[in-house]
Amino acid sequence: MTETFDPRGLAARLHSLRQAGRQEETGSFTLPADLHQAMETQNLLAAADGIGSNAWKVTVSPAGQAVTAPLHPYAEAAAGASIPWYPGLKFETEIAVRLGKDLPIRTGAPYSRAEVVEAISAAYLGAELLVSAIRESGSVSFLLFVADRLGNSGYVLGPKLEKSVVDTAGGTPLKVTHAGRSIYDGPAQHPKGDVLTWLVDYANDGLRPEASLKSGALITTGTLSGAVELTEPGEIDILFGDTRLSFSVSKG
Repeated sequence: MTETFDPRGLAARLHSLRQAGRQEETGSFTLPADLHQAMETQNLLAAADGIGSNAWKVTVSPAGQAVTAPLHPYAEAAAGASIPWYPGLKFETEIAVRLGKDLPIRTGAPYSRAEVVEAISAAYLGAELLVSAIRESGSVSFLLFVADRLGNSGYVLGPKLEKSVVDTAGGTPLKVTHAGRSIYDGPAQHPKGDVLTWLVDYANDGLRPEASLKSGALITTGTLSGAVELTEPGEIDILFGDTRLSFSVSKG
């Protein structure tokens, strides 16, 4: 007999693991059976975490389903950002975009990339921090990873960029140092080549919430530097072309 899925219980467990900076194996959890259960759990976890920011990450599942999760803790570098460090914390350089108009769910022709670009009011350099309460992250159960807010454990919004960066980010020189050591030095490269791929996929997802992708929402678009583990606390300095973003990860 299969265990009855309890989204509230799973959210509470993920929350307490995150609070303690601990990880447990996928096999020790009762797994969500579908995206609905995963998102129900994620919403309960977000409530337990007290998330109020309108900032989101988008990606796609191995099966090609667009998914999203809130970014938390969210900070703006101009205010002197510091994000908590935990063992296993990973770092990604990313481009974030803010919507200047709604992208409501469509039943007719899908959104084109050009229409999504037209809805963007601003672009920024940003950094995502990741550590999951699940030891294997999403490699065993992607739905469990969705429930765990897609592993997000912080986001720092940096300086505004030209909006055209959504077309030109790939290949831009990117240098990142952490605690004075180089952790990335090469061209910016998005896993899909185009930084907007996952956002366009999500815009065209008929299953997303009615309240999603409203004007004012900030969406981060995926890594340009791979995911680099940060083995200790310390300052991070990102140089993307001529734009710099600096912040610290510090022991809580």
